[in-house]
Amino acid sequence: MRYLTAGESHGPQLTTILEGLPSGLELLTEDINTELARRQLGYGRGRRMQIEKDQVQILSGVRHAKSTGAPIALVVENKDWTHWKNYMGAEPLTKEQEENMKRQISRPRPGHADLNGAIKYNHRDMRNVLERSSARETTVRVAAGAVAKKLLNTLGIQVAGHVRMIGGIESQYEGGMSLEEIKRVSEESPVRSLDEEAGNKMMQAIDDAKKNGDSIGGVVEVIVEGLPVGLGSHVHYDRKLDAKIAGAVMSINAFKGVEFGIGFEAARKPGSEVHDEIQWSESEGYTRKTNRLGGFEGGMTTGMPIVVKGVMKPIPTLYKPLQSVDIDSKEPFQASIERSDSCAVPAASVVAENVVAWEVACSILDKFGHDRMEEIAEALDRYRTYSREF
Repeated sequence: MRYLTAGESHGPQLTTILEGLPSGLELLTEDINTELARRQLGYGRGRRMQIEKDQVQILSGVRHAKSTGAPIALVVENKDWTHWKNYMGAEPLTKEQEENMKRQISRPRPGHADLNGAIKYNHRDMRNVLERSSARETTVRVAAGAVAKKLLNTLGIQVAGHVRMIGGIESQYEGGMSLEEIKRVSEESPVRSLDEEAGNKMMQAIDDAKKNGDSIGGVVEVIVEGLPVGLGSHVHYDRKLDAKIAGAVMSINAFKGVEFGIGFEAARKPGSEVHDEIQWSESEGYTRKTNRLGGFEGGMTTGMPIVVKGVMKPIPTLYKPLQSVDIDSKEPFQASIERSDSCAVPAASVVAENVVAWEVACSILDKFGHDRMEEIAEALDRYRTYSREF
């Protein structure tokens, strides 16, 4: 299973094509729109979210609410396109239009793709870079993830996420909630925190950053439950599922680090406090007494929940801009300002859920088949029985 995305932040639409989805998956636009709406929420979002009300169109691969096995095309329109047609259209410019063209960007913003992309692709107008490198592209990645979530849910596998930290303020949640509780509590929090007191402090930190023309980042956590043992593989580097998930999380705009379970804390502990002891019972088969390794050993799932965290840096578009250099005049300037959020960590938590869901769904299909949902479900049930009795 794979997908491609296309589209720009202020172009007419964002598009993704999913290929390899089995037939027989019940799929409604509401399944996807629910995730798109979650991505647009969160304390600290900017004015763009007041313009865009993301709704998906399913253009192929689904008939009468069931996937057919054919490629699925998903489209989300950009409402802001009406204000950008003259600047972002595909048609050639007249000489007069070219001379009068405004919003041409020659001042790269520190922390963005602007300068590197302009040099790589020889763009004198860096809008050609920032339009595609914008986090707006994650809209259709969430749409693809929503399809993956529906597939996983059909097979009894659940995905949830929440915010661990914003601006150095850390949630004191130490576990104990069911996945359903985590979903409910995080949805009720404007910053998707499971710790109400920390959540209030996070919101204050976001307000302070906005007042100062600054931005703040944080840490998100995704949990996946109901997995069988042995997704992924130890036999080759590019088949390790934790590596694939790490790559997917790192591909989210502004993410700079990933860890599983206790992650980097493992470097400070002896092995006896890192590895998860194995136990067996007739009802559950093999389980672990702890889950410090976040559900992975040897690049494969252990049957314990996947627990993965991602670190998001502060958004680099600042309303008190950092110094940069104009690529035309080579003179120092303050970097240009594009409309932005003061904090997008709560929204990034939703994106992280969906990119993780996609990788897990791909690994399920790799192991149990790609053609028909009922066939996959039967194969998974047989494998669960086999693993429990092993």
